[in-house]
Amino acid sequence: MDKLVIVGTSGHAKVIIDIVQKQNTYELIGFLDPFKEKGQKILGYEVLGSDEDLNPLLNKHGDFKLFIGVGDNWVRNTIYQKLIKISKQISFATLIHPSAQISSNVKIGDGVVIMAGVVVNIMTEIGDFTILNTNSSVDHDCRMGRFSSIAPNSVIGGSVTVGDFACVSIGTTINHNITIGKHTIIGAGSLLMKNCGECEIMYGIPATKIRSREIGEKYL
Repeated sequence: MDKLVIVGTSGHAKVIIDIVQKQNTYELIGFLDPFKEKGQKILGYEVLGSDEDLNPLLNKHGDFKLFIGVGDNWVRNTIYQKLIKISKQISFATLIHPSAQISSNVKIGDGVVIMAGVVVNIMTEIGDFTILNTNSSVDHDCRMGRFSSIAPNSVIGGSVTVGDFACVSIGTTINHNITIGKHTIIGAGSLLMKNCGECEIMYGIPATKIRSREIGEKYL
């Protein structure tokens, strides 16, 4: 098995542990987290240090893959940018829960997580570092942009484009043939029936624009 290190120790990262154990493709050797004490145990796995310990760990363990276990799309990107500046040798794992149903002709990028009960239908593209959360559904011919995410129990219809860094929140439904702009947030429990632009917050049934948002603005 290839070795794996998870970056971050949040609740999202803990779900990642379960997927790693069930997928049985990687040997998890621990975490990197600057906010935790080195040597601390999380669900039986050790905190190996912070981001700055990456190169010493590569020297000690040889090549291993990283997974950024952080739910916020912009923060996940910020960590990625920092990691690739620290080391040019690193590569990132894609993790798929065994209960997920992935159709043929689906393209899945690096650093993606597809959680339990997810359904992804034919001719869909999942961009790098995207999160498909528990029991979410992505129908045919969709495109999920880089560092985007859909939350638990969300449903995305066919031929939908979700822009880079956009988030579809928990229990939301996106109608067919919709485009969601980059950095846009669709609020929890919403029904989106029309296209929306970049850096917007959409909410309601049907969803309407509540306000604009800044790139990187906290939403979780």
